Formats: sequence, C-alpha cells, structure tokens
Amino acid sequence: MRMVDIIQKKRDGKLLAKEEIEFVVNGYKNDSIPDYQMSSFLMSVFFKGMTKEEVSWLTDAMVHSGETVDLSGIKGTKVDKHSTGGVGDKISLIVGPLVASVGVPVAKMSGRGLGHTGGTIDKLEAVEGFSVELTGQQFIDNVNKHGISIIGQSGDLVPADKKIYALRDVTATVDSIPLIASSIMSKKIAMGADAIVLDVKTGSGAFMKTLDRAKDLASTMVEIGSHLNRNTIAVITDMNQPLGYEVGNANEMKEVVEVLKGNGSEDLVEISMAIATQMSILGGIYQTEEEAREGLNRAIESGAALEKFKEFIQTQNGDGSQIEDVSKLPQAEYHVEAKAAQSGYISDIDAEDIGVAALLLGAGRQTKEDKIDYSAGVTLKKKAGDKVEEGEVIAILHTNKEDTKQAMDTLHGAFSYAEQQPEKRPYVYEIISK
Repeated sequence: MRMVDIIQKKRDGKLLAKEEIEFVVNGYKNDSIPDYQMSSFLMSVFFKGMTKEEVSWLTDAMVHSGETVDLSGIKGTKVDKHSTGGVGDKISLIVGPLVASVGVPVAKMSGRGLGHTGGTIDKLEAVEGFSVELTGQQFIDNVNKHGISIIGQSGDLVPADKKIYALRDVTATVDSIPLIASSIMSKKIAMGADAIVLDVKTGSGAFMKTLDRAKDLASTMVEIGSHLNRNTIAVITDMNQPLGYEVGNANEMKEVVEVLKGNGSEDLVEISMAIATQMSILGGIYQTEEEAREGLNRAIESGAALEKFKEFIQTQNGDGSQIEDVSKLPQAEYHVEAKAAQSGYISDIDAEDIGVAALLLGAGRQTKEDKIDYSAGVTLKKKAGDKVEEGEVIAILHTNKEDTKQAMDTLHGAFSYAEQQPEKRPYVYEIISK
C-alpha cells in the first residue's frame, strides 16, 4: 500500500477502504508518512469530502491510535457531553451536577482554555484547592460514590488526532466537516462513554457561523456515533452572543451557582435544560422530555443539584465554602465600567470580541504556557435586545491590570446598536438524533 495512491484516489473523489484510512492514520502517527504527503491528503479531503462510512473509519482509526479509557467499573449508563466551544460557555458545569443529582453518572474529561474560549478545568480551578489530578481508580471511585468526577484529558488519548490537528492548523484544512467531526468524536469515544450529547454552537461566536454548517457537523457526528455503537444526540444552540452575563473563570463559577439555585439567565437555563434533558434520557433515568424536565426542575428547586455541585467540588479537594458564598471566589482589584456609546437597542454582541476582551484582562491564555488570572473577566449588564441610554453601563471589566484601554476598545467594538428592537433569536435551534 502506497500513500501516493491513496492521495490520488481521494483527490479523484473515490471511496477509500477502511484499511487505507487506517494505513494513513497509523503511518502518520508513526512518522512513516511525512508531513507533505499528509498535507496533500488533508487537502484532498477538504475539497472532496468523505462519506459517513469513511468518516467513521477515520474516527475509529484515531481512537485506536492511543490508549482508551475503560469506564466499565462505573455503574449505570455513562453519558458524556461535548461543546464545540464558545464564550461564557459554562454549560458543562451546570449540567454535570444537575444530571448527577437525578442519577446519571458523569465521568468527564475536560480541557483548558486557549485563546478567546474558556476551559472547564480553568473555571473549576478558580476554586481554591480544586484538583483534576486523580488516578484512574480515584476517578472511577468518585463517580460510583458521588455520581460525578471531572479530570484533565490524558496526553495519551488519540495521539494521531493531536498530530493531524496541528498540521491542519498550518495547512488551511481546519474548516472541514469530516476532519472536525472525526477529531471531536475520536476524543469522546476514546473517553469511554456509553452515550454522547453534543452541544453544537452556531453564530458569530461559534466555529460554525451558519445554521446549515452546524446542522451538517451535528448530523455527521451523530452518524459517526451510530456507526461506532454510541447513542449520540446533537443539540444545536445559539452563540451569537456570550452565554449568560459572566465571562471569566471565577465570574462564571458564580453564575453556575446562580443557575443551580434556580436564578439563572434565560439563555443559560434553556440551553442547560435542553442538554440535561437529553443526557438524562440517554442515561435511562427518564423516558420522555416532559418527564425529564420535571425531574430536573425538582432537583434544582429542592437544592439537590446545588448540593451535588458542592459535594463534587469538595470531593476533589476544592473549598466548598466558596460555593456556599461565592464572594469568597477570587476578586479582581479593578472594576471598570463600560458605557453605551449611544441610545437605542443592543442589536448584537460579538461573542468572540468579548472573549478577546476577557483574554486581554488576564482571563485567558494566548499560549499553553500562559498563566491565567482567575479573577479577571467581563460582566455584561446588557444583552442583545435590551434598550439602553447613551452613557448607561453595558458591561464591567474585572482585572488586576492598570491599563485596560485595549480590552475596553475591544469590548466596545463587540456591541452594535439599532433604533428598533431586534428580533429575538432562539436559544435552541434543533435536536438531531439518529
């Protein structure tokens, strides 16, 4: 088998065999296939695409390029949740303890943030003492005893994907549905879940800018899950503005607590409930969406969901008093008000710009080695559709940096104004299942 023949075959739009795809993935991982040939192959996929079978074979080959996680020691149906990324996206931290409180075991591996998007692990580490460094047995024991555990991703999971992604990033082949879908699903399947719920974001702050592209990605990932015997559901949600009112690690932890108390913003509550509903159905706890929503609402109203969150934090050495009293979470020295440039209605808030502003304030990383300031971030005081008067406060910048000009300019650039109130967008566009 020769790589040049496989490249030519895909270049001409022909169907690759499972063995050929495995040859490509394993050869590149083992350095027997050079970057220039893999780049050519990726570009062929970019232009010619892949069938659902080919994408499934590619995903499976990447899953088996490294170690996989065995969660068979955990009782019950393990349901994982993945988001394609966004700004103010603290959904995992809401739905994790929520579904755990009704009986769905949550065994999750999460990542850190890079660039304008925040990471689940960074948010958790805003709590003093919280640790993601657990042994495999501690991880399993925590889920069996407490219903939930979240740890950092292993470096040995899907190593082929890491190499391929790095090459995609420098060869303009990132924006390919088959390559995106296989990258995401290979990690989810390697993590050992029985079922998967995908939160596929669409809008200005998402990777998938249009609804059609989001549907295409969602459908492809659901098909991959089906081919590889994982019950998979995708929920397409809005990312045309930041989720909730808080962006930044400690800020977002405060907002998680508010949602679990039943006081969350409309967008956060609706999207969290949509995701949690599907997770609890796949986990076999409820049979219908109506039954699931009623049960999940009871868990919030009774305080069970918030208590489960506190239990989870304390089990991983976090200071539970910071969940009871969120004012104990890290606080920035400076709180700078941003004021409306004109009167009217907020028509749009560019999520990516808000994420960049938070990054500039210290809340994010520009390289993996950067240290983050857990107290830095942005509190939005207005959302799209809200009426404002010129000079009214639209956001507050939290930072320990004295110079906030660049962050302030970036934030103001995120806000658009209109004379008429804009039409309200849905928070959840569609739910896609096999």
